[in-house]
Amino acid sequence: MQIFGVDIGGSGIKGAPVDLDRGDLAQERFKVLTPHPATPDGVADGVKEVVEKFGWSGPVGLTFPGVVTGGSTIRTAANVDKSWIDTDARALFADRLGGLPVTVVNDADAAGVAEIAFGAGRDRKGTVILLTFGTGIGSAVFVDGVLLPNTELGHLELHGHDAEKRASSKAKEDGDLTWEHWAHRVQKYLAHVEMLFTPELFIIGGGVSRKSEKFLHFIEGIKADIVPAQLQNNAGIVGAAMHAAKDG
Repeated sequence: MQIFGVDIGGSGIKGAPVDLDRGDLAQERFKVLTPHPATPDGVADGVKEVVEKFGWSGPVGLTFPGVVTGGSTIRTAANVDKSWIDTDARALFADRLGGLPVTVVNDADAAGVAEIAFGAGRDRKGTVILLTFGTGIGSAVFVDGVLLPNTELGHLELHGHDAEKRASSKAKEDGDLTWEHWAHRVQKYLAHVEMLFTPELFIIGGGVSRKSEKFLHFIEGIKADIVPAQLQNNAGIVGAAMHAAKDG
């Protein structure tokens, strides 16, 4: 069975049909840049371009980089335009996609669901926390495989700042930090999250998961296991499609 998944991020909008039996992309993904400012209309145009690239005419699952309540209403918009807040995202995207069935879910929650089902969190019991490092830091918290939706652990305070302002991959790029310097920031952040939640496993997602050999070995003193996301930066697309299939 195939469902289309779209992952909306602060820097890019990417999507592809997903093979839900394998938990992997059925075709190579297509990506467009997230517009700036990332307004609802601008992002919806980007989503339409991605979906139309494949001539898709079935259900579409979409992620959003913020809190999504009731499967539709946007409550936070830290890394996109503030005009998203209180937007009915499901109605917006369904209209832009010509009435296709649409579901919307938090981006890190989608990535986490995919990793629990098909990736690094498979068959892991206890508390598992996936953290996506990108424009910000997204989080997905699971207890015995059950998701606690819409956690926003990237906004925990760390040394007087939102953690994502110090430890996201954007912070690494903006500060021109070495992998080692950035890893030490991530280590402090993980230690703070571990103190609060005592997880058995941290899964490191987002684009940096492809480069785990450059930084994971610098992270020390964390009691939980730390592993890169196996689905890497495709986890959000896969999870979005899984959510659409479940919702449908």
